[in-house]
Amino acid sequence: MAPLPTREQLRRFLREAPGDVGKSDIVRHFGLSVEQRPALRELLRQLEAEGVVARSGRRRARDAQKLPEIAVVEVFGIDPDGDPLARPVDWEGQGRPPLVYMRPERPGQPALAPGERVLARLRPMGGDKYDGRTFKRLGGGGPVRVLGIVQGNRLVPVDKRQKSEWSIPAGEDGGADADELVLAEPITHFGAGLRPVRVVERLGRMDSPRAVSLICIHQHGIPDTFPSQALAEAEAAGPVDLQGREDLRALPLVTIDGEDARDFDDAVWAEAQGSGWRVIVAIADVAHYVRAGNALDDEARLRGNSVYFPDRVVPMLPEAISNGWCSLKPGENRGCLFVEMQIDAGGYKTAHRFGRGLMRSAARLTYEQVQEARARGEMPEILSPLFGAYEALLAAREQRGTLDLDLPERRVMLDEDGQVQDVVPRARLDSHRLIEEFMVAANVCAAETLETTGQPCMYRVHDRPSDEKLEGLRQFLDSFDLDLPAAGELRPRHFAELLERTKDLPEARLIHEAVLRGQSQAEYSPENIGHFGLALPRYAHFTSPIRRYADLLVHRALIAGLKLGPETIPQAGSAEFAALGERITRAERRAAAAERDAVDRYLTGFMATRTGSIFAARISGVTRFGLFVTVEENGASGIVPLSSLPDDRWIYEEAERRLSGRNTRLAFSLGQAVEARLAEAAPLTGGLVFHILQGVPPRGARKR
Repeated sequence: MAPLPTREQLRRFLREAPGDVGKSDIVRHFGLSVEQRPALRELLRQLEAEGVVARSGRRRARDAQKLPEIAVVEVFGIDPDGDPLARPVDWEGQGRPPLVYMRPERPGQPALAPGERVLARLRPMGGDKYDGRTFKRLGGGGPVRVLGIVQGNRLVPVDKRQKSEWSIPAGEDGGADADELVLAEPITHFGAGLRPVRVVERLGRMDSPRAVSLICIHQHGIPDTFPSQALAEAEAAGPVDLQGREDLRALPLVTIDGEDARDFDDAVWAEAQGSGWRVIVAIADVAHYVRAGNALDDEARLRGNSVYFPDRVVPMLPEAISNGWCSLKPGENRGCLFVEMQIDAGGYKTAHRFGRGLMRSAARLTYEQVQEARARGEMPEILSPLFGAYEALLAAREQRGTLDLDLPERRVMLDEDGQVQDVVPRARLDSHRLIEEFMVAANVCAAETLETTGQPCMYRVHDRPSDEKLEGLRQFLDSFDLDLPAAGELRPRHFAELLERTKDLPEARLIHEAVLRGQSQAEYSPENIGHFGLALPRYAHFTSPIRRYADLLVHRALIAGLKLGPETIPQAGSAEFAALGERITRAERRAAAAERDAVDRYLTGFMATRTGSIFAARISGVTRFGLFVTVEENGASGIVPLSSLPDDRWIYEEAERRLSGRNTRLAFSLGQAVEARLAEAAPLTGGLVFHILQGVPPRGARKR
């Protein structure tokens, strides 16, 4: 009788099998007897409990890192050839879900669209990629659309990932003019040549001020129109009264935001209390208006968050709510959910409580106004206790040892016509940090309260860096003779100490960016693993329910757990709640990508007016095919093609992050200061091409 397979032998068999396997397949492969079947079932049960094996129906199994032969997938985009890309809806393995390349639909069937779900037959293609064929369409999504510029009878995509152009057959141009930005839908066709499209919407000229954000909205699939029922619910909203609320209107709560802020949903107040501080953070009571299951809630859940562009905002909620009843405007009564915190002299919270209130903002202040008023000693009755509490919280944060990356946000300055005047770093002042510290403290209170009341909590979690990212970061730091402790000993304070040691180096910005890339991405999850970057054991977003659905979920749970109102929330299963966390995490990352894309495109358009100019820059990437440089004055980044470097045999030294010329003995290294001439700027795709004007001796000492 053959021996029962070991755990590793069984895992290897499942991993290498072309599809799902049944117990009989395992029995035949390992030559097992009938008497050994109970032991095999127990072994499979143990591996399933550990998450190593996944069930496929009642009688079949597979390696948990593989997809089943038939699975539900959701289309999220299209590849450079216009074919749909999808990911599995239910992914049980570790890491990112596999990528599914969906085959084109049968002739006569409309193409699959982003957001559409499909029951698909899957075939492994190697690695984490699968070939998918539609078995049954399950709905969702709209028609596939291509955003591009009309050039003759061709459509040039604005998405830099789409390399192929499309053809516009006669009569399918929708009346669009040359160089006009349009949305088009693919048309079914047979044979070779460019794939045809039909223009379905004209969006204006590419050089119009509104084109950049429109490109980003459509390219990233961001919903930007509200259904009529949601708009009707928002218009029907009205003021709240004092019934069931605490009256906070006598407190001089103030909002502090950027001068270009579009919504005001948080207000703060503090007073000295013995040797410590009493702090109140009041947040707009969005849950009063957006009830679970209504049309506003459905739309907010779909969007996940607001998306902010230099010239507009795509809000999570209609303006009647986001800029109206939930905007904490000075002198107007507004419903709020608040947390009152007791902070000791060392910055540690000793007590807190939540309540539902009616407030009236005393002032709408900007960060710059607060900073200037503080320096001049103005508004001492409001600002002195706020800054006193902030300094205590900051001391506790530094004692805790958190990761604080100083990467200036770029601000696009537009004139009245929507044209770019300048792109400048956004200043980070003590007034910014004050609000950040108050919001972090309030968020911690929310997570703690939901745990003590037994309510479901959508945590904001941040895992420690993965081994792979740490290894890449260590290799990068090694080129600067820097290092980090071993993975098991690594804490956020070690990154903070590294950044402090290198803050005066010319390469400080690159090091900050590398440390940021080396971190795991934060996400939303009902499973708490803590927040590594903030060095906190529990954390939940509470402070921005106007613009983040996760915060609205936390508000509802607090109201239910503390019995602060009549609203009820439907009980969600653990799997459903976890899936919601994944959905709003994806929406957040989609928004961040769209916002970055918009800034890059605006910056490219601004730089296009300076083609031929020479800029002080720094090498921010070294590859086999060339270099990447970043302009010092505004953060614009672009490629330096290998072909633009002096004629030589260039050797890529990966460990040293360096390109070396064998004959000229020139070398270009990561972090090196260079002069770069802007050779090309393509606002259509956001791409910049630079030429470097000088080289350095290969063994020259790096200036520190």
